[in-house]
Parts: sequence; structure tokens; C-alpha cells
Amino acid sequence: MFKVDKMFSVYFWVGFVAFVLVMLAIDLGVLNKKPKEPKFKEVFFLTIFWMILAFLFGGLIYAYAGSQKAMEFITGYLVELSLSIDNVFVFVLLFNYFKVEIKYQHRVLFWGIVGAIVMRFLMITGGIYLVQHFQWIFYIFGAFLIFSAYKIAFSKSEEVEIEDNKLINFLKRYLRVTNKHHGDKFVVIEKGKRVFTPLFILLILVEKSDLIFAMDSIPAILAITQDSFIVFTSNIFAILGLRSLYFLLAKVVHKFVYLKYGLSVILAYIGTKMILLVQGVHIPTSLSLGVIILSILVSVLLSLNKAKKIQ
Repeated sequence: MFKVDKMFSVYFWVGFVAFVLVMLAIDLGVLNKKPKEPKFKEVFFLTIFWMILAFLFGGLIYAYAGSQKAMEFITGYLVELSLSIDNVFVFVLLFNYFKVEIKYQHRVLFWGIVGAIVMRFLMITGGIYLVQHFQWIFYIFGAFLIFSAYKIAFSKSEEVEIEDNKLINFLKRYLRVTNKHHGDKFVVIEKGKRVFTPLFILLILVEKSDLIFAMDSIPAILAITQDSFIVFTSNIFAILGLRSLYFLLAKVVHKFVYLKYGLSVILAYIGTKMILLVQGVHIPTSLSLGVIILSILVSVLLSLNKAKKIQ
């Protein structure tokens, strides 16, 4: 059963969920009521807006619960945000494969994020239950993160298997699927029968991608804190900013050639931290925050420097 931390009462949970619902309603019902191609300036300011909002929320946590909880939130948020950059690359490949126009991509990402929020709640619930009742699970989580770090750092292929994707084949076998795009529609009527569009298949693949991504990010945050409210809110703030971050980075993400090494360092560090935690060795959250910021900063600067030399 999901455990509500005593420091953050049910009112905090209700308030945060209400905030998320309002922001999603504004996004879909006001800002993106009709399909449109997002402008760079718009997505840039939206990305900054979500980041500022996250840090303001961290300030509220600081005012209510103190510096340690605030630092846990910011660290968790930055872990989720930095790891999500790798997910942006997968989204780019998926959208390119399905040849989805930019103006329809927001709809897929919006409903993908709604699904991701539900999945994260369930996975965080299960993850916190496991670490609270079976401390040895930290060994498994830690080893998994170190293995993920190795895979990210030394993987030579940068392609996602789509053509022979088993999930696509399964969906096409058991559902009526049309190969024709119908704007932003997931389901249409053809010859009197309900059929699913390529956009629906894409949505399922986006959800699958986020599920795989969450298997790294959630254990990583649980190494920083097991406070259910902090874990959930830091995750959701990063997810809410993922749409604008995608449109901001979609055309340049391939230039960050050293980013995977930065992400690898973060995962390896957090995996080691989890294993040491069971041994009674506590690494300060401030040190974890420093490692995360430094890893991303160095990998981004090195990538930009290489891109500049190539030009």
C-alpha cells in the first residue's frame, strides 16, 4: 500500500495532484487546443518556465521541511531531467520513423506523459514498498544501474529497433490498424469499422519507451531519498517539462555525442551509492547533487566543443 510520509500530509498530495491536473488542462484546452507547429522561442520559454517552477517548488519544500528535503527534491529532479535527455533521442527516432508532422507530435507527447504519470505512480509505489520491506533490493537496484551505465557508455548502436518491433507486430495482428495518417486522430472510422491510426501505435511505443526509461530513473531517485512525496513530485516535474524539452532539443540532440558518458557516470555513481547504503555508508545528498551537475556540465561542454570543431 502507498505510504504517505508524515512530514507531507494528504493535503500536500491533493494540492500537488490538483496543480498537475490544472496545468495539463491549460496545456491541452488552452495553449494547444488546435494542432500547431511549436516555435523555438515558445518551447525555449516553456522549458525555462518548467525549470523555474520546479525550483520554486523546491523553495516551498525548503520553507516547510528544511534544506535536506529541498536538496533531495532538486537532486531527484535533476537526475530525472538529465536521464530524460536520452529519452528525447528515442522520441526523435520514433517520430521520424512514423513520419509524424511536428504539429501533431505534441498530442502524442501529451497523452504519453499522462500515461507516464500513472505508470510512475504505480512504479514508485512498488519501489518504495520494496526498499522499505526488503533492504537487500538495493543490491539488485544498484547492480542494475551499474549495468545500465555500462550499456549506455559502451553501446555502439544508436538506433532503435522499429522495423521488426514485436510490439508493433502484436498490435497489428490483434487490432485493426490503418497505415494512413489521419491528422491528430488515434482512432477513426473506415468503412463502418473502428480502426487505429499509426499515431496510436506511436503512442504505445512512446509509453513503452518511458517504461523502460523509468526502470533506470526510479531506482536512481530511490538511492537519493525514499520519501514518497519527494520522489513522486521530482519525477512529475521533470516529466511535465519533457514535452518542451523534446521540441527544444529534437534537432540538436545528436550533437551531444559525449552526453551518454555523463549519464553513464551518473548511473554508475548512484548504483554504487545504493550498494554502499546497505553497508551503512551514507553519501551526502550535496555530494550527489555535485556529481550530477558536474557530469552533465562536462559532457555537454565537451560535446559543444567537438561540434564547434567539426563546423
